[in-house]
Amino acid sequence: MFKLTYISTYPPTHCGIAEYTKFLVTALKSVRPDVKIHVLSDKSNQTFKLSGGVEVHPVFEFKANSYQSILDELTLIGGVDVLHVQHEYGIFGYNDLILEAALEAKREKLVKSVIFTLHSVYHPLSGNDGALDLQKKLNSVDAVIVHSYLMEFELQNQGLDPLLIRRIPHGTHLNPFLETPRHELLNELQLKEDDISGMTLVTPGFLRIDKGLDLLIQSINNLDKKDSMTLIIAGEKRLGTREDKEMFDFIEDACKRLNIILVEKYLSSEEILKLAALADIIILPYRDRPALYSVSGILHLSMGSFKPLLGTRVPRLIELYQFAPRATVPPKKPEQLSKTLRWYIRNYEHMVAYMANLYSYAVRTQWIRMARRHIKLYRETLAT
Repeated sequence: MFKLTYISTYPPTHCGIAEYTKFLVTALKSVRPDVKIHVLSDKSNQTFKLSGGVEVHPVFEFKANSYQSILDELTLIGGVDVLHVQHEYGIFGYNDLILEAALEAKREKLVKSVIFTLHSVYHPLSGNDGALDLQKKLNSVDAVIVHSYLMEFELQNQGLDPLLIRRIPHGTHLNPFLETPRHELLNELQLKEDDISGMTLVTPGFLRIDKGLDLLIQSINNLDKKDSMTLIIAGEKRLGTREDKEMFDFIEDACKRLNIILVEKYLSSEEILKLAALADIIILPYRDRPALYSVSGILHLSMGSFKPLLGTRVPRLIELYQFAPRATVPPKKPEQLSKTLRWYIRNYEHMVAYMANLYSYAVRTQWIRMARRHIKLYRETLAT
């Protein structure tokens, strides 16, 4: 048995990394119930709690100027074998403070192994010196996990030792609600049957400009039979920029003209899975920020529902492009999205069959399998 500590956000914090970590530790406990797991979380978790056999300690602030509190907490729990940082720049900022804290913990023998999962990797063309500096310094840790080939090779190009990089795909949760009757799903999601007609299109996740929702609405507006479909846009507003606000105003205006249901709230993973079970087609019309690589957690929640997906050809959806290239269109091209969506509707059964490779990938990347790969890596780093 070994002791494992994650540094990560954790539910109820409204954050994709929080949901990721919860899925991972749940799978780890099912594979190895003897492993002692602590999560040193953000202070949105107000008090210490025991969640599913995992001890959650609220320790750090978002983008803190110091992470001494992490060292103090590691001392209180008597040290651990593996310290695993679930890194996202929106949580820890564009600096190396969290890396220095993790390495200091190792120097003080509070941990034996330090592992980072980079959920975002910046390209030099981003001009983001803080992120690029952190990425160069990661040769000092025991392993760096990424979720895609693009992220892996970009880090190699920036000088990271290839032996340190491990590509472990984002985990996939197979949807347990696929057999749930439609009326029950609608009731649990607080949606009305009378508001939904024709083909049901769903796009879940945070409502931000990078989700391309304005482009999706433009593409639907271009269709001849737009009255024979319902678009459900669901997620929490993230109005961090003027562009975000303008996009949301555009959505609200479109709701007056098109059959759009806007569910404006934070969605739990369970609610996203229920929406996916309700959908006929799941659409992810993303427009990625330049010079930034990541993968989509929403994609993995969606493809575990075995429904046709339609997305854009962007780094965040590299797995969709890899396993179902005909299910992707160029970004920022609403006319092309309209054309492909029209074809989807006319050839629905064909697209279900075409998605077989993606569905197989969903099964191969189930969380329990990704948990086993993490355990294997932890053992390797401890052995060396």
